Amino acid sequence: MFGEKPQELPHRVAFILLPEFTLMPFASAIEPLRLANLQSEETLYSWTTHSIDGSDVVCSSGLATKVDSNLEGIPTRSDIVICGGLNIREYLFKPLINWLRKTSRQGANLGAVCTGSHVLAEAGLLQGYKATIHWNNLPGFCETYPDQEVTGHLFDIDRDRFTCAGGTSSLDLMLALVGNQHGAELASAIAEIILHAPIRHHSESQRMSLPARIGARHPKLVSIIKQMEENLEDPHSPSILAKEAGLSARQLERLFRRYLDRSPKRYYLELRLKKARSLLLQTDMSVINVALACGFTSPSHFSKCYRAFYGSTPYRERGVPIIES
Repeated sequence: MFGEKPQELPHRVAFILLPEFTLMPFASAIEPLRLANLQSEETLYSWTTHSIDGSDVVCSSGLATKVDSNLEGIPTRSDIVICGGLNIREYLFKPLINWLRKTSRQGANLGAVCTGSHVLAEAGLLQGYKATIHWNNLPGFCETYPDQEVTGHLFDIDRDRFTCAGGTSSLDLMLALVGNQHGAELASAIAEIILHAPIRHHSESQRMSLPARIGARHPKLVSIIKQMEENLEDPHSPSILAKEAGLSARQLERLFRRYLDRSPKRYYLELRLKKARSLLLQTDMSVINVALACGFTSPSHFSKCYRAFYGSTPYRERGVPIIES
């Protein structure tokens, strides 16, 4: 089980870096381990880095990262952490999938940060487990793996599987590991050193509150936008939203103009288009199915709205060649 008291020290952690991995969650996972050694004055943890073939890996910010070895060089009895990032669907390498399945059968603890959860799910290694992923990747992940239980938590530890959303949530995941294995006092000391206090609970929300995100605390506006976000596939008309909030259509219009400088219809459309772009970039769904999932019944209307907002058609976004008539 991940987080149990280790039978021997140091506790080994092997990070598998995929092309375009995001640097922050990777660094945030390593630093608590380094500081655990420093604070305890013992080598409680050791870590190694790996790529599929042992070659350097370029992260999403363009920095080339040297690794210790390929997959075969991973030390025995290591916890395995898949570090994902951008364009994860392009990096679901078959040799890695097969290696993870074999390693799972041998009883290893397997985990992921950021979009690395896609790799474990593709290998079928999250079935029957709770898992999480970054909120921006959540729609595509749920569409691709509809039977997977996804929590949306900062991180999840479920027996021998562990996943986290990315960003600084890796800090909280590893602080939980240190706390479980060596006590809350050591975990708290590390959190203070890295100015990360208080340590966040795994179930905390990844995103800021809705009022903080929109920069307004008007209760009826917040309620209406929450309704919009929960009904992207079957959008409600402005008149229905106004009625449910106890407003007239004119009051609803003024409310959105005052706080968000756009009409409710426009704001709702932008929410749907942003979800559509996530699905286009993160899944293999057809453009037509993406349109339907985002509340567009006409592919031509979807394409027109998408081009007006993003300056490109859904087909060009996906890289599908367009045949000019």
